[in-house]
Amino acid sequence: MVSPAHRKIIHVDMDAFYASVEQRDNPDLRGKPVAVGGSRQRGVVAAASYEARQYGVYSAMASSIAVRKCPELLFVKPRFDVYKAVSLQIRAIFADYTDLIEPLSLDEAYLDVTDATGSDRTATQLARMLKERIRQETNLTASAGVSYNKFLAKLASDYNKPDGLYVIKPHQGLDFVARLSVGQFHGIGRVTAARLNDLGIFTGLDLRQQSEAYLTQQFGKVGHHYYSIARAIDERPVTPNRARKSVGSETTFEQDLTDEPDLLAQLEPLIDDVWAYCERTAIRGRTITLKVKYSDFQQITRSRTLLSPAVNRPIIEHTITQLLQSILPVDKGIRLLGVSLSTLQPINMTPTGQLTLNW
Repeated sequence: MVSPAHRKIIHVDMDAFYASVEQRDNPDLRGKPVAVGGSRQRGVVAAASYEARQYGVYSAMASSIAVRKCPELLFVKPRFDVYKAVSLQIRAIFADYTDLIEPLSLDEAYLDVTDATGSDRTATQLARMLKERIRQETNLTASAGVSYNKFLAKLASDYNKPDGLYVIKPHQGLDFVARLSVGQFHGIGRVTAARLNDLGIFTGLDLRQQSEAYLTQQFGKVGHHYYSIARAIDERPVTPNRARKSVGSETTFEQDLTDEPDLLAQLEPLIDDVWAYCERTAIRGRTITLKVKYSDFQQITRSRTLLSPAVNRPIIEHTITQLLQSILPVDKGIRLLGVSLSTLQPINMTPTGQLTLNW
C-alpha cells in the first residue's frame, strides 16, 4: 500500500458544468449570462455561467435575487439526462488512466494516479492529458488540481479556474495552506469562517497555531479535521464506487427567520436540490430529515422514515412541511435549514414507465 505522503492525486472539476453544456449545445447562449434552474419567484439557480458570475450570480442563489443582480440573465431548464451522459463520457476518459476514481458529483472527481505515473509521465502531465482529452471529446473545459492528498488537490483545482491547472508538491503544502484565508478552505462555509474570524483565526497559519484541544472545544469533532488540514494533512484514500448514504442540501440565511411562510419558501429550493439528485441518479430514499439551526447555534433534527421510498417530490415536500410544523411556533430565530434524504436505494424503470426498486 502506498503511504499517504507518496500518493499522487488529481482533482478534476468541470467549469460551470451545467451552464457550459447548455452554452455548448445552444450557440445563442454563448458569451451571455446563463442560469440553469427555475426562473419562478421561488426558484433557485442550479448553475451559473462565468458571464453570470461576473454579476454575482452563483449556484444555490434564489432566482429572484439572481435577476436583480443581472436583469439580462437567461434561464435554462435543467437537462439532467444530458449532463449525466456527458459525465459518463468524462468518467470513461478517467478510466483509461486509473481504476481509482471517486466521483463526488456529475462534474467532479478524485483520481489516484500513483500507479499510473513513472519515469515516462508525471501526475502533472497526466492532468494535462485529461484536460486536453475532455476538451477534444466533449468541447468543454475542466480545471485540475494535482497534489499528494485530496484536500490539497481540491484546493488546487479551484486556484486557477476556469480551464486551470495547479500543482501543490509535498514541500509546498504547508506554505500553500498557511497563506489562504480560512474561508477558502474546502468544507469551511461562510458561517464557520465568520466564527473562526471572531476567534482571531483568519488564515491557515492562524489555524495552525491553535491546539487540537482548543479547536475541538470550539467546534466539536470537526475540530480534529481543522487541526489536520491546517497542517496540510489528509490521509483519506481515493475510494472508488463509494456508496452514498444520504443526500442533502442546506442554506444559511442573511437574517434569522421565524414565520412559517418564510421558512417554507426557503425550504423549496432545498427540496428541489434533493429531488434533482434523485432524478439524475435514479436513487430514492425512505428517511426524510429536517435540520434546523437556531440563532444561538443550537441544532436539532426531525426525521420521518416512510414505509416505502419517496417516489416523487410532493411526498418529500409534504413530509418536510409536517416536520417543520412540528417545531412551530419558535421562540428564537432560525438561521439555517437543511433537507436530507437517507436509507437510499436505486430504482429502475419498467417498460410501462413505472418505477421498480432494486433491493
